[in-house]
Amino acid sequence: MAETPGGVSASAVRAAHEIRVVVGRLRRRFKEAYDNEQLTPSQTSVLSRLSKEGPASASALAAAERVRPQSMAATLAALDERGLIQRRPDPGDGRRQLVSVSDAGGAFLDDKRRAGEEWLARALESGYTEAERETILEALALLDRLSRA
Repeated sequence: MAETPGGVSASAVRAAHEIRVVVGRLRRRFKEAYDNEQLTPSQTSVLSRLSKEGPASASALAAAERVRPQSMAATLAALDERGLIQRRPDPGDGRRQLVSVSDAGGAFLDDKRRAGEEWLARALESGYTEAERETILEALALLDRLSRA
């Protein structure tokens, strides 16, 4: 088994590269399949974060997204204008507001996810045999194990 100067096998280096490339390509294809609202990557990231992690203050979101508070304020204003978020007073600190995903924002995210999964299911159905789909499922089990390492 050939090793690179860092002591990692050449196959591991090649696999790491290929995974990175394929995941990036799939992310772009998912975005093409569902992004008809023309949200910026920052807006999409904030909306997804709120959906996964729950309500947060603007300052906490700015820190989590590694942007300036002014940039986060602009992102939140755009999401608010589209009705995708809601704001309410923080019960622990009345001077702050907590931002959360609105019903419309949740529906938007659900539609996005559904559109991406529908595109992928159709592509898998039309472009791959049953045996190839089984191989993909086996590879995904390995990738899931990798994600937990």
